[in-house]
Amino acid sequence: MNPRTGTTSTTSTNGAVSTANAVGTASAACRALAERTGTNARDWYPVFKARYGMLVAFETLAEQRGRGAVATQLFTCCTAVDPIVTAELIPVYADVDADTLAIDPNRFDPKAIADLRAVMLQHTFGLVDEPSSAALAERAHAVGALVMEDCAHCVGRMARDERGLPLADISIHSFGVEKMLPTRFGGAVWINPRLAADAPALDRQLRSRLAALPAPGGRLDVVTKLYVNQNRVFSRLGGLGGSLRRTFTRLGWYEPPIADVEQRGGLAYRPFASTAWIDGKAAAALHDLDGNEDSRRAIVGVYRRRLADCAALEIPGVALDGPAQPLLRFPLFAADTATADRLIEASRSVGGYAERWYRPELFPGVTDEHAYGLDRLDRGTVTVSDDLVARALCLPTELSEQRAEAICDALLEVLNRH
Repeated sequence: MNPRTGTTSTTSTNGAVSTANAVGTASAACRALAERTGTNARDWYPVFKARYGMLVAFETLAEQRGRGAVATQLFTCCTAVDPIVTAELIPVYADVDADTLAIDPNRFDPKAIADLRAVMLQHTFGLVDEPSSAALAERAHAVGALVMEDCAHCVGRMARDERGLPLADISIHSFGVEKMLPTRFGGAVWINPRLAADAPALDRQLRSRLAALPAPGGRLDVVTKLYVNQNRVFSRLGGLGGSLRRTFTRLGWYEPPIADVEQRGGLAYRPFASTAWIDGKAAAALHDLDGNEDSRRAIVGVYRRRLADCAALEIPGVALDGPAQPLLRFPLFAADTATADRLIEASRSVGGYAERWYRPELFPGVTDEHAYGLDRLDRGTVTVSDDLVARALCLPTELSEQRAEAICDALLEVLNRH
């Protein structure tokens, strides 16, 4: 037991130190998450990457209830579906609501999906819409399916019911690359304590597995610490840097945000716990998250003020309604793909690194459509998703208000010329 943090640490045979969530203990990051969310730290479990925590949950679910389907969405990253496929469950793609960028509960019929085991509730870009989340959870629970909440873009925030209680059965939070925290690695799984009453065997097995995850080993412990400096060096070297990044990846000394295997429906490793180093970084970042979120809310406010009345752009309703949310990215939908690309170029020209998330679907695209079930998909069931994918772009929210104003000027200039 670490007397300073109250965390139990275990050391792998390769020397890497992991954090464990034994009875009565919790990692520093998990304690910080519990404090932010008003939950119990003992219900949080640290993992090396959020996708591996999701894999443990899906594998446990499959063992407890048998193979079956998981309802998810196409407007997402391939790594959000990889754990489903790796657990040998079947991804079934439901259409999304253009106002929430999550599964549309009004068009979702869980009874039409054979052997439905779980439903993914994704807060895309950090958009949390509690009314639609509650409706989706109600439909899932009505047929005995678990609600798995993807909070990769909104660490420390969860959808809640009218009493203020979390809606999900299991909630996955990420500390990874291009997420809310500047940590690059790590994540945590929260298990709703009501699961112990609703599905006691599942609850026990899931908690036991998460608490017993091994440390990732010495090599990964080293490469996670080198990641930031590696990227700085590779970026400065231009084309040579790209070649070096590929070489280091092949040799196992660079950890890419998305591995090649993760575009083929697999995962690069078996699940690992977090490490003590990652946990400390994440805990510090979580304690500074209020300032991070306040800054992003201010940028969202700039985009809403400048772009909301632009007829040539569509903005999801949840991004415009109510108090500004601290979004990871601000979503926009142009008239067509060509216009979206012009807007991305305009934003980048003034120092705003706009993205084309999620174009293509299952971003950044998959190399084995059969593994994801895309070759069996009826496109008539995902028309909203297809439309949004074709026109998507998103703006950065981690920048100054002056830079955000310049981005808006650049976008409006492009739209006025066309």
